[in-house]
Amino acid sequence: MASENRNNKPAFVYVSYIATTPEKLWRALLDSELTKQYWFHRNVSDWNVGSTWQHQDLDDATKVNIVGKVLEVVPPRRLVISWAFPTDAANDAKHSRVTFEIEPILDAVRLTVTHDNLEPGSDMLRAISGGWPKVLSSLKSYLETGRGMPVASRRGH
Repeated sequence: MASENRNNKPAFVYVSYIATTPEKLWRALLDSELTKQYWFHRNVSDWNVGSTWQHQDLDDATKVNIVGKVLEVVPPRRLVISWAFPTDAANDAKHSRVTFEIEPILDAVRLTVTHDNLEPGSDMLRAISGGWPKVLSSLKSYLETGRGMPVASRRGH
C-alpha cells in the first residue's frame, strides 16, 4: 500500500500474517544463511546499531546490491535499517528507511514492513514496488513450508 509521509516522500507499507513465532521470523530476517533461502540474497551484518549491512548477491558475495546502516534493533520486535544503492552509500540524503515490526497474534505473527523516505519517481521506488511483495510472499512461504518462492529471485522473473 503506497502513501506519503510528512516529508511528502512516498512510503510503502506491507502487512503479512505468518504462522510462525517472533523469534523464528527475527532469525529469518537477520541470518544470512536463511535470507538466501527466501530472498535469494544474503543480508550480512553484525546487526548492532550503527553497523553497516549489505544485501549480497547469492552467487557472488562481492556483488552488493543494497547497502545501509542498522538504525534500531529491538529483538524480536523491531528492526530499522537505512537502504541505498551502493553508489549512494556515502550520501545519506539518498538513503530510504525500512522498518520491520513483528507482533505476535495468537499462534502467528503480524509482520509490518514500512519502506519510507523514498524519492518520487526514483529507480529505488520502482524496484521496491515490485520487489517487496515478492520477497515477503517468499518469506511467508519459507517460514510456513520450508521453501521460498523462486519468484522472489531474478531467476524467477
